[in-house]
Amino acid sequence: MADRSALLQKMNETSFLLDDLRLYLDTHPLDPQALTAFGQAMNERKQLLAEFAKEFEPLTPDCICPDTNNQTQSCTKYPGQKHFTWTDGPVPWDNQGGA
Repeated sequence: MADRSALLQKMNETSFLLDDLRLYLDTHPLDPQALTAFGQAMNERKQLLAEFAKEFEPLTPDCICPDTNNQTQSCTKYPGQKHFTWTDGPVPWDNQGGA
C-alpha cells in the first residue's frame, strides 16, 4: 500500500513542475526539451492521480469511478459497497497526521 502523504507530496511536486513548464512554454512554445519535459510530467501526474484514487480517494472529478476507486477500502464509510467515491477519505487540506 502506498504512503498517502508521500503520494500527495509527489503529486504536489509534479504539479508545481507542470505549472513552471507551462509558464515557460507560454513564452517559448517551440522549445523541444521543454515540450518533452511537459509531456513526461503530464503523464506522471495522470498516473499519480490514478494511483491515489485507486488507493485512497479521487482528488479531481475526472478520477471518480465507483468501480475502481479506493480498492483497498482504507478510507471509506461504505466498505464492500459500490458507492460515489468523491467523499471517501479526508481531504488533503485536513492535515491528517499533524504534518
